[in-house]
Amino acid sequence: MTETTKTHVILLSCGSFNPITKGHIHMFEKAREYLHKTGRFIVIGGIISPVHDSYGKPGLVSSRHRLTMCQLAVQSSDWIRVDPWECYQDTWQTTCSVLEHHRDLMKRVTGCILSNVNTPSTTPVIGQPQNGTSPIYQNTANKSVAIKLWGKMSESLGKICCVRPHMERFTFVDENANLGTAVRYEEIELRILLLCGSDLLESFCIPGLWNESDMEVIVGDFGIVVVPRDGADTERIMNHSSVLRKHKDNIIVVKDEIDHPMSVVSSTKSRLALQHGDGHVVDYLSQPVIDYILQSQLYINASG
Repeated sequence: MTETTKTHVILLSCGSFNPITKGHIHMFEKAREYLHKTGRFIVIGGIISPVHDSYGKPGLVSSRHRLTMCQLAVQSSDWIRVDPWECYQDTWQTTCSVLEHHRDLMKRVTGCILSNVNTPSTTPVIGQPQNGTSPIYQNTANKSVAIKLWGKMSESLGKICCVRPHMERFTFVDENANLGTAVRYEEIELRILLLCGSDLLESFCIPGLWNESDMEVIVGDFGIVVVPRDGADTERIMNHSSVLRKHKDNIIVVKDEIDHPMSVVSSTKSRLALQHGDGHVVDYLSQPVIDYILQSQLYINASG
């Protein structure tokens, strides 16, 4: 498959990130590596969306701290960014609403049209290429098209207010600037996939925990990329939920031949290590995050 025929993917991870661990970053890296190996996908970006303070989880530190720690954890990444939208809302947001927000937002910044080439949306497009400006998506000798596109999108994401579009499916347009005066447009499929560990997948099977209509949207309309943790049997988990069974084709399980040590790293273990002065905390958290925690005196005297 050529780059233009592959599905372009943005991985979105929701969670407490209390604190963000090396395991969270490893999950993004493993998912991108696996999706690329399938030959069907190009991962053009990753989004970390920390939960709102009103989520009510015991020991959850302020979103101000969690956003800062997430920024420190991805400061050297050229494709993962932290998005504060969820934290900045008036109250807690469902995972479904966060996915819908980012889908709607992407429609505003990823190209010239929001629906398809033949039936463009009437919704104004912010960031539409103008004469004399650089194209959003192009081949260059110095940067991959994925990085160039994601960089352009990231510049615009914080500057726009989104509106709910009237089209459920969307594409963005590839403007090829290498054709002289002839401009060709190509439709490219873009999807936002929820990235999660097998523990979140397993939570779908707990009666009453998730709104069933939300589950239908998350798995049926968007899709999930699952990175197994602690040797979890994802096949067994999926068979315990009628929604997961129904949309099994929309669930991508990242397969790894070996158990990576990052698969057992968790925020809970990190907090306990901090409380007990356990030196193994360096195995769980990046040094900038550890420095920030110590400087801000987070988790040290907390319980759980």
